[in-house]
Amino acid sequence: MADNNEAAVNQEEQGPQLSLQRVFLKDISFESPRSPMVFQEEWQPEVAMELNTRSRQVGESVYEVVLDITLNVKNANEPAYLVQVQQGGLFVIAGLDDQQLHHALGAFCPATLFPYARENVDATIVKGSFPAVMLAPINFDALYLENLQKQQAETATTQ
Repeated sequence: MADNNEAAVNQEEQGPQLSLQRVFLKDISFESPRSPMVFQEEWQPEVAMELNTRSRQVGESVYEVVLDITLNVKNANEPAYLVQVQQGGLFVIAGLDDQQLHHALGAFCPATLFPYARENVDATIVKGSFPAVMLAPINFDALYLENLQKQQAETATTQ
């Protein structure tokens, strides 16, 4: 019983904790269905990007966060390539209330993973013999708040 109280006191004294433990590539996919014909055409790409995140608790104070980026690129309204990267990370998070934890998992952690995912997307595209794509920085805080407002609006309309 005393050990549990000491652990609780130690955690309170330490304050909130959020640290990245590991970055890993969870899944990667590249398709270029029209190769090599696509290389014979004038290159005027139309890029559509989809971005998703998900998280789950995998241990005591340990969370897996996955940033999923999909680029669907067309040239002259025909598919050129599709690349999907799922960039994962393990984060130790302790001492946060529910709202802070949700925000950390929905904004801070994906923002930390984004540079790794961006590099994997770029490297994969270049290996497919296409010009590099430099994904612009993303404001994950703004996306998090936008998603939170949508969820609150949906909750209000269903009540």
